[in-house]
Amino acid sequence: MADNTDISEEILSNARAWPFEEARKITKRLNNANFDKDCIILETGYGPSGLPHIGTFGEVFRTTMVRNALKRICDVPSKLVAFSDDMDGLRKVPDNIPNPDSLIEHLNKPLTQIPDPFGTHESFGDHNNAMLQGFLDSFGFEYEFMSATECYTSGKFDNVLRDVLENYDKVMDIMLPTLREERRRTYSPFLPICTQTGQVLQVPTLEHNSHAGTIVYEDPLTSKKVEVPVTGGRCKLQWKVDWAMRWKALGVDYEMCGKDLIDSVKASSKICRVLNAPPPENLIYELFLDDKGQKISKSKGNGIAVEEWLTYAPPESLSLFMFQQPKRAKRLYFDVIPKNTDEYVTFRTKLNNEESDKKVENPSWHIHNGDAPKDNVPLSFGLLLNLASVCHAEETSVIWGYIARYANDASPRTHPFLDTLANLAVNYYRDFVRPSKTYRQPSDLERQALEQLASKFSELPNDSLSEDIQTVIYSVGKEYQFENLRDWFQALYQILLGQDQGPRFGSFVALYGLDESIKLIKRALAGEDLSA
Repeated sequence: MADNTDISEEILSNARAWPFEEARKITKRLNNANFDKDCIILETGYGPSGLPHIGTFGEVFRTTMVRNALKRICDVPSKLVAFSDDMDGLRKVPDNIPNPDSLIEHLNKPLTQIPDPFGTHESFGDHNNAMLQGFLDSFGFEYEFMSATECYTSGKFDNVLRDVLENYDKVMDIMLPTLREERRRTYSPFLPICTQTGQVLQVPTLEHNSHAGTIVYEDPLTSKKVEVPVTGGRCKLQWKVDWAMRWKALGVDYEMCGKDLIDSVKASSKICRVLNAPPPENLIYELFLDDKGQKISKSKGNGIAVEEWLTYAPPESLSLFMFQQPKRAKRLYFDVIPKNTDEYVTFRTKLNNEESDKKVENPSWHIHNGDAPKDNVPLSFGLLLNLASVCHAEETSVIWGYIARYANDASPRTHPFLDTLANLAVNYYRDFVRPSKTYRQPSDLERQALEQLASKFSELPNDSLSEDIQTVIYSVGKEYQFENLRDWFQALYQILLGQDQGPRFGSFVALYGLDESIKLIKRALAGEDLSA
């Protein structure tokens, strides 16, 4: 754990940041139920029919934030379990694998019983589990991986599977009202694994014998009745029943999930209580939306991948996006990246000068588990983007030529994070800003104002502070009676940078240079092509 000697126990216990609120739900649960637990279990679930994605990152990151907060207010050890439901039957062949036709004959088999189409692991499930663990390891998450196949086949779930069988009728009473009429006729909480085909069978249970620990079903191939134990990996459970069984078997105290699983949480919680175990504490988070406000879907591919985000921004900016307002639906698309990057830099900079009670409310404190970097970040990502834009930068060295003049004590060696931001700004400019730049000619009023602005800039010392430059820009806007000064600043961006908005213009001029800014204005007034 990071050092928190400057944060009192009282401040931590009353912190309003949502990870602490969630952590207090867990401690209250332990106190109210008089649990004698030697370890608190937080779980995240993973369906390994596909590759890890940004939602996977979000859920593990957020749960980790809760666990970090819990460590600070509770002495009971805890662990985060990353559980892979790899005993699920493969229902359709994914599009993003090599030789997809080779998996058609293996449909409905458990993922861990299907050959790996990538040829690197014993099974498709093992391959995707390895991808999950590599993905989580790349972010430094601390977790314990668990496989459904291993838990079922090793007997780890056997006792609770017998509990489900013993409470078969009660479980059915909970589940049947949630199903369509047609599904009710064939539903069974137990899915036997066919000994001949290896498939996970969706067949009705004809008989159930809790004393013998078996169920009876009709083999769809032979139409003969088959009796099979529910233990030892011969059966798995339907999703909602499986979730409840897992909560009890693993002693799960906390698990968050998306808004689309609210009904599943309700049903699984009821089943968990039938099994004489309390369901875990839960946070329901909102789903992400695409650039058109539609729910992001893996099958539609209308979102943004983790590796895409990290091409244009540091991982801390993605962490901030996940940290802020988890119960609110947010657009997850490329245009949110600059804003989140700059907000992260702002939070990180503020943290060093905040009082202890404010620090624990600062997202940067949570992102870095109380040990945020203390180096200075003299420039915002937005400013670097504008600099890349006006310089048409293809190389970071071009940007550093201006940075070194603006902050003469900065260099890639002394300010590695700033160097990272500069590299990422070039990437973002190249792929998003440059293709969408649209310059316009100034109106008569704007032309007069720009001429006056260039004249005023020429009167300023070259080492003028950004605040002084901003004051001049304001005064020119007021002098030419722009009804709304926002229109004046938007005109500057549209005419000089070919975009609708940007960061504080005075800061940009200070970075780019007064002489260069004057030349830029004169080029625009002369009607030159600024995109070249």
